[in-house]
Parts: sequence; structure tokens; C-alpha cells
Amino acid sequence: MSRILTGLVASCLLAFALAGNAAAASGVWLRVIQVKSDNVSAYMAELEKGRAMMKRLGVSTTLRVWRATFAGPNTGTVVVTQEFPSWQAFADANAKTGADAQFAAWLAGLDKVRTIVSDSLYREL
Repeated sequence: MSRILTGLVASCLLAFALAGNAAAASGVWLRVIQVKSDNVSAYMAELEKGRAMMKRLGVSTTLRVWRATFAGPNTGTVVVTQEFPSWQAFADANAKTGADAQFAAWLAGLDKVRTIVSDSLYREL
């Protein structure tokens, strides 16, 4: 009887663990990149080039640029967000952009117009 109960408990724990992983993989993911730029207009123009490349690569993301307007000492901070419909879309985007030489060169060139202050990934609850 004890073996049956132990097996049942182990099966339930495994099922909960797998369900937790599936839940973590589903839902919207948001990458938030805070940047410092002395020329925000030039940075925005570069981001338009990046949007075009991501579209060419078939990357499924929504790219937005924000400026903090009510943030105390952080007023004026520029934040770029990339919203991905799922963890798989995020992984696919990284694989596609990472394998593209033109995208890699463009990304390296961004260092001329911005400095990354922070780069975070958020999962919708």
C-alpha cells in the first residue's frame, strides 16, 4: 500500500511540475531595455531599421519606445520594449536574429547611439 501511495504522490508531483513549466512557457513575455542616448532621434531612426530587419526575418514581436514623463529623477529615461506572444516566440526571435549577420552588424552599431542601462525580461501573470 505504501508503494502505491508513494507512486501516486510522485506522479502527482511530476504532473504539477510539468504543468508549471507549461504555464511558464505560455503567456506574454516583455523584454524591457532602458537606454541612455545623447541623440534619441538618431536612435529611433536606427530602431526603424531594426524593425524592418525583424520583419524580414519573420520575428513575431511588438517593438515600442517610451520616454518617462512622470518618474522623479528618472524623468526623460528612454525605454524600449519588445512584446512576445509566448516564450517560444521569444526563443524563435533570438534564434533568427542571432543567425543573421546583417542583424548582428546592426545591433553592434547601436552602441554608437545608445548605452544599455538595464535589460530585463518579464512574464505576464
